Amino acid sequence: MISMLYAGLCTLLVIFLAMRVVRLRRMHKIGLGHGDNQELLQAVRAHANATENMPLALILLGSLELTGVSPLAINILGGTFLFSRIIHAWGVSRNVGYSRGRFWGMILTWLPMIVMAVFAIVASIGAQIPVLN
Repeated sequence: MISMLYAGLCTLLVIFLAMRVVRLRRMHKIGLGHGDNQELLQAVRAHANATENMPLALILLGSLELTGVSPLAINILGGTFLFSRIIHAWGVSRNVGYSRGRFWGMILTWLPMIVMAVFAIVASIGAQIPVLN
């Protein structure tokens, strides 16, 4: 299953982002929250934003794959989503305000999620409509 590849890669990205948070917490001796440390706040937000978006995207991706959407489409959607999460985390981690990584990371996160949501809704409605002979 192709979606399993993206689930695995996204999981590794989330673990990497979590390890960055742990490293910064230890370095700055901050057990909870961000203690007004901007670098830690950025790391926490990069991790949190990934965990906020990944579950829905991966559920949709796996569902579409199970319903027979082409492997090429699954790879395009999954690859775009994974790339978006990487550049978003990079953008949030490197800049407090606006950054191209953050901007394009969110655009490229939402775009495949919207496409997958529409595909899922249409496929679900289509499967529920009785076929007339």
